[in-house]
Amino acid sequence: MRATAPNLTPELIRHCGTSPVWRASPFEVSTFRHLVEHIARLSYLNRDDLLFFRGQNKDYQSRAGGTTLYPSIYRSDTSAREVRHRFELLDQAASILIDKFKRANIEGHQELRRKRYIQWSILQHYEVAATPLLDFTHSLRVACSFAQLKSADPTCFVYAIGLPYLTNRISINSEHDIVNVRLLSICPPAALRPYFQEGYLAGTADTTTDFESKTELDFRNRLIAKFAIPRAERFWGKGFDLIPEASLYPRGDHILDLCHEIKVELREELVPGDLGTFITEWSNLEDYLLRTARRITERNVSVREAISSLVKRNLLTPTLARRLDALRSFRNAAVHRPETVESSDLGKWLREMRQLARQLPHPEP
Repeated sequence: MRATAPNLTPELIRHCGTSPVWRASPFEVSTFRHLVEHIARLSYLNRDDLLFFRGQNKDYQSRAGGTTLYPSIYRSDTSAREVRHRFELLDQAASILIDKFKRANIEGHQELRRKRYIQWSILQHYEVAATPLLDFTHSLRVACSFAQLKSADPTCFVYAIGLPYLTNRISINSEHDIVNVRLLSICPPAALRPYFQEGYLAGTADTTTDFESKTELDFRNRLIAKFAIPRAERFWGKGFDLIPEASLYPRGDHILDLCHEIKVELREELVPGDLGTFITEWSNLEDYLLRTARRITERNVSVREAISSLVKRNLLTPTLARRLDALRSFRNAAVHRPETVESSDLGKWLREMRQLARQLPHPEP
């Protein structure tokens, strides 16, 4: 995503000094009224951006220092193999979600099947799987309530993020390389949580496992300001109140129950010997094939192209290539159509994959 250059209030200019906002310490405010007034001036100064908010119990720091705001799928270990594995699990969760929406005849299930960002949005907002999207809200009161409810410390944190103005329910801005999803417009009415939280999700448009630098995915690039607020009740003052947890997470949310079922199914599939193990070992094999083929062709190739390239250079026999291609086809079915895969098939193909790995030329651990 393209970085923004925020216009700051005089107080924030003095506070940050020569440091960028993401590297400076959070600006302390003592009351909600004070915070609203500060946001009002920032909104006026940064009129080319639309301000969204995010509340957190901690100000997470990068190894080099300074605030970091990554979508969950890009946090911690971001080796190519690990990120691919996380996207495999996300694809699997999305397939199960589509199937459950259709079986339950939930309003909007046809659109859910067609649009990846809607699938990701529901899975992210209901905390089913890591996704390339990050939660925001258009309500400052919601952001402050989240921060306080999740914190056990005396201080918690609220971030003001500047994003391009919305044009549609799913707004993709090619100039800033940002996608913004308005949950209130794309989630089915049965999904209560997004409506009570005034939820939005944003990410780097069209970026999944292929990125030049991880920092291009960090929403610190769009940070306008960060505030430290007290967790104490006195923060709200007269006329304002914390939104209770029962309102932010309303009961009777049918989509929450459905998403809980998906989380259980995903956990069950991650025990040794089944789909989770298969996907992990396939990622290792795929990584070996791609790196070997890219080294000899000096270009990026798909798995199918990698197998073909290795055959042309006599690094694979045609028989091995056919077996690898069959394994690749089964992997696609397992990830995208898991309901068609039997447990007995998984065991058979897992054994086949391990045999193939032993027969590859100079296999790497």
